[in-house]
Amino acid sequence: MDRAIAPATKNQRQRRRWLLGVAVLILLVGAVLAFRSMLKPSIRRGDLLIATVETGDVEASLTAAGTVIPGREAVLTSPLQSTIRRVAVEVGARVKPGQTILELDKELANSSLAKLDDEQLRNQNKNSQLQLSLERSLNDLRVQAQVQAVKVRSLQSALRDEQQLLKIGGGTAENVRQAELNLTVAELEAKRLARQIQTQQRSNAADVRELGYTVSMQQRSISELATKLRQADISSQQPGVLTWVNENIGTTVQAGDPLARVADLSSFRVRATISDTYADALRQGDPVNVRINGTDLRGTVASISPSVEKGVVTFYAQLENPRHPALRPNLRVDVFVITRANHGVLRVKNGPFYQGGKEQPVFVVNNGRAVRRTVRFGDSNFDFVQIAGGLRVGEEIVLSDMKEHLNTPELTINE
Repeated sequence: MDRAIAPATKNQRQRRRWLLGVAVLILLVGAVLAFRSMLKPSIRRGDLLIATVETGDVEASLTAAGTVIPGREAVLTSPLQSTIRRVAVEVGARVKPGQTILELDKELANSSLAKLDDEQLRNQNKNSQLQLSLERSLNDLRVQAQVQAVKVRSLQSALRDEQQLLKIGGGTAENVRQAELNLTVAELEAKRLARQIQTQQRSNAADVRELGYTVSMQQRSISELATKLRQADISSQQPGVLTWVNENIGTTVQAGDPLARVADLSSFRVRATISDTYADALRQGDPVNVRINGTDLRGTVASISPSVEKGVVTFYAQLENPRHPALRPNLRVDVFVITRANHGVLRVKNGPFYQGGKEQPVFVVNNGRAVRRTVRFGDSNFDFVQIAGGLRVGEEIVLSDMKEHLNTPELTINE
């Protein structure tokens, strides 16, 4: 027959069922939580760049590529067509004013100078011959004028005689008229000779001046060539360092070809290039920030090249401290042309997150989570981005590139 189950046994079995149910419930809750954690995306904090929103200055700038160049550099050119005979100074050496750097062959120039001297002597001889010839012609006219003056006086005497004879009845009116006519013709001839002498004098002076101009021009050519011959020993007028020299001995060079460069390395400036897209935004006098291996040097845009070459505009920046120890010739630098300055605004460090727009989503760090939020931006530069709205001072945002999570509203940040 069946026995009745003891109450203690029943209670024990009941406790087991309860404990089993609780265990199953705990397992179910754990599984649900684990599944939810698997569905909720997360990211390691060590993989993120995080920055804090702060108050400060943001300078809107244009980025250009620059090269440090000497503040003053003299380009020494060839004064005449010749060949390189000797290079006296090596690149990198210091040179003094008047020190010969390079010598040109002077033989051809000396021959040309001798030829000019001979032509000048011939011109001077022509000038002497011309003056003698002109003086002779003028003297002939003067003698003719003197003869004509004597003839006029003789005809005047003859006219008086005829008039006297007519008064006493020994002459005729016809003889008087003939004497008057002869005198008039002689006087006209005398005036013609006088005018011819004046014309001849002016003509002689013009001919002498013309030949004098030729002599003067020839003398200038001689002086210029003599000066170029003296300059054939290429030297610098200022002290400095020889940064480049044409070392191709025997090479033919034309007048005006560069032969050497001497730079004053005690001060520097910056030559920069920027895309012609920003040419309209570039102004002479704009402040610039030149960055050299983490060192920032302030300056201004000194000059802008008017021409565009291969899509870029060249400009030069004058530094406030052109003798800074970080400056080296031909050093590559970053140049930021400041177009607008914003003071005391919200800002955050620039980073891969910023896409250059006026509004975009970012991830704000809060209580171990990265929450997506739309933020408005203002001006920007290489270092900072201005916050126009959507963030407060002290909040932290993710600077890393979060393109893969743009559609995720929230991320868990794991330590």
